[in-house]
Amino acid sequence: MPLLNETREKLRHVSTATLCTALFKRGLRNQFIQDVRPLGAPTRTMVGQAFTLRYIPAREDLNPLSVFRDREHPQRKAVEECPAGAVLVMDSRKDARAASAGSILVSRLMVRGVEGVVTDGGFRDSHEIAELPFASYHNRPSAPTNLTLHQALDINGPIGCGDVAVWPGDVMVGDGEGVVVIPAAIADEIADEATEMTVFEDFVLSQVQNGRSIIGLYPATDEQSLLDFAAWRSAKKR
Repeated sequence: MPLLNETREKLRHVSTATLCTALFKRGLRNQFIQDVRPLGAPTRTMVGQAFTLRYIPAREDLNPLSVFRDREHPQRKAVEECPAGAVLVMDSRKDARAASAGSILVSRLMVRGVEGVVTDGGFRDSHEIAELPFASYHNRPSAPTNLTLHQALDINGPIGCGDVAVWPGDVMVGDGEGVVVIPAAIADEIADEATEMTVFEDFVLSQVQNGRSIIGLYPATDEQSLLDFAAWRSAKKR
């Protein structure tokens, strides 16, 4: 199910916190990837469909440095096949003792037009990646090559990343707090609801900053709060 451009743009203007609440209302309580954070300060919200790579624990006789000479090596192949506008999501088993990738592969993703990259492991050359104008999320820096502990195996199948199930095509949204996974089938309705929630939260914040109590306002259990919101929204043309 392709991600609509209008849905992508809506998701760029809502927070992962708001999206988590919208998903929670639908019974989806485990969609925020744990212990993953952005490298550098994000300049815009990352939004793209998941293209996945799965690592398993490395076995030394099958994972020498020479495997990178294989043009079909899954890690290299994933970097070259991840579609423009997608997010490469790596299952590194929450193990950051060896890198999931480094600055050369991440730079290749960037110049190919990929939207971003996420791993529940670590990146090497992390200081270089942090300076790229590219959305990158990991657990922590890690200098050793991925071959030390990780063996790339599968491309674009279901994976786990930071204790969250990720299916190819799921919509990944990343901001300064982290990354949330939206099932593709409900991405449009989640984007619409989160957009409305964001408008209301902006109203609430403006009221709180002016000294108003949150009781009856957040949530809006007082009818006057709803009337005030309608008037505020009309004035702001939102």
